[in-house]
Amino acid sequence: MTAVPPAARTPRVMVLGGTGFVGRTVCADFRTAGWDVLAVARTVPATPVASRFLALDLAETPPDTLARILASERPDVVVNSTGSIWSRDDAAMERICTVPTVRLLDALATLGDRPRLVHLGSVLEHGPLPPDGAPRPDPAPEPTTPYGRAKLAASRAVLEAAASGAVRALVLRVSNVSGVGAPDVSLLGRVAERLVTGAGGGGRVTVELAPLRAHRDYVDVRDVSEAVLAAALSPVSGRAVDIGRGEAVPVRWLVDLLVRVSGVPARIVERPAQPGAGAERDWIETDLAPAREVLGWEPRRGLEESLAAYWADVSGRPAAV
Repeated sequence: MTAVPPAARTPRVMVLGGTGFVGRTVCADFRTAGWDVLAVARTVPATPVASRFLALDLAETPPDTLARILASERPDVVVNSTGSIWSRDDAAMERICTVPTVRLLDALATLGDRPRLVHLGSVLEHGPLPPDGAPRPDPAPEPTTPYGRAKLAASRAVLEAAASGAVRALVLRVSNVSGVGAPDVSLLGRVAERLVTGAGGGGRVTVELAPLRAHRDYVDVRDVSEAVLAAALSPVSGRAVDIGRGEAVPVRWLVDLLVRVSGVPARIVERPAQPGAGAERDWIETDLAPAREVLGWEPRRGLEESLAAYWADVSGRPAAV
């Protein structure tokens, strides 16, 4: 675990989006490392996620109000883990992913003593690679989803602020995340729900899904959190690094792995593609060299370990492997 930086007082971190999938683990790891943690989110969580909690809708909070909160709390680090991928609407994504970041930057600009900022972006900001995973001829970001476009706008705002000297910040572009706390609406969440429901029935469970043609880079949530802690203590500013495992795996293989880890007899059925649907053979793979260089970080957990921890948590049953 990352050590606490030397200080006259307990270091403080404010985690925006602190009740989300990644935010919860980030809060827990900062607490374990000895930090005073303030989790910020729109609604009060059912169970505590941090030392303290503040209910706040960042998209509706004026920058001057946020600046007063920051001045009062005096965090050493702000982690921005706001944003949700589960929407298809550009306007909604802008409100969820871009507006809170812009308001945060406006608030930070007014402070005399500014905290360090760790901003969680997404590898979807890059856009998909060619089907074989080869680099695009043009490396300029070309996101193809509302989420990717909204997150790119937020990350660019952070990097521009860092370039101007308005903030000390790093952007971590996170790949697909697995592990304890994965959302119910995610691919792994939907598969796990069917497996949990059928676990006690004794028969074979049928899990029906959309075509599983993509190759994605999945990384355990605990590894992501360790990258955040490393970024919080890094002296580097104005860089964006990818956080993943550096390996694109077929999502069908990942689903089969979860079934095997669960020990539940199951049959995976892929529905036929809708007429006119694209090939959906998108390929997402991270380059870990910048993260090693800037953070001294690399992932430590394999996908079987990640899914085993997730299955034990979501089902209350030990993993079969």
